[in-house]
Amino acid sequence: MLKFRKLFHKKCSIVGMIHVKPLPGTPLFQNNIDRIVEDACTETEIYLKHNLDGIIVENMHDVPYIQSSNFGPEITATLTRVCVEIRKLVPKTVPCGIQVLSCGNNEALAIAKACSFNFIRAEGFVFSHIGDEGFTDANAGNLLRYRKLIEGEDILVFADIKKKHSSHTITNDISLVETAQAAEYFLADGLILTGTSTGIPAKVNELLELKKSSKLPVLIGSGVTAENLIKYKTADVLIIGSHFKEKGLWNNRVDPERVREFMGKARDVLSCTD
Repeated sequence: MLKFRKLFHKKCSIVGMIHVKPLPGTPLFQNNIDRIVEDACTETEIYLKHNLDGIIVENMHDVPYIQSSNFGPEITATLTRVCVEIRKLVPKTVPCGIQVLSCGNNEALAIAKACSFNFIRAEGFVFSHIGDEGFTDANAGNLLRYRKLIEGEDILVFADIKKKHSSHTITNDISLVETAQAAEYFLADGLILTGTSTGIPAKVNELLELKKSSKLPVLIGSGVTAENLIKYKTADVLIIGSHFKEKGLWNNRVDPERVREFMGKARDVLSCTD
């Protein structure tokens, strides 16, 4: 928790999601890398203007997703370029993170190391599951050994547990709390709780269970809106993606007015004070 609090100083911090436009080699790529970088930087500037507490980058437009063992170096290379430009804009006091879909946890660590990012969002940290892109095996051991290898211990690993867009039938006899305890035992730096899919709210009772049962910080990874954010005020971080977009749709552009309204309400409702 000490390492976490060096990054996030408030009781409840707001982290804005940047969904990078489709990357080279993916079906929706528009053959313009410069535009990808420009769009990501524009959204970064919106978040900075409205004083968000952190930023996370994700290649969510790279549908349909494939496992990291199948995508090429162009994905890591382009995301690295994006993150370099974002880090130039973002003060060192504002933490930045990255997730590389699907399950590109080592790639995320490498990018974070190269770009002075502070954390990654990791899939499949403990217990295997089936996602729409296929089977994801548990990877905490390999991931943290790789972090050690590249001298990246200062990069925090926030682990999704009972991840959205996934079937957990093979681990149905393992509860959410038991999964969280396993992640803590396997040295995760934080837990990410989500709903069943993008934009679907996490269950409030599950947040309360995790806060009681684990010493790790709990991050909410989906479904937070201006209307329901009060329900999640006990979380350590709220990652906001869909709600900040035009019409509240994840694949639209970030809407400055929605960001402004949300942050205004967050100041009043969440008591996010230093």
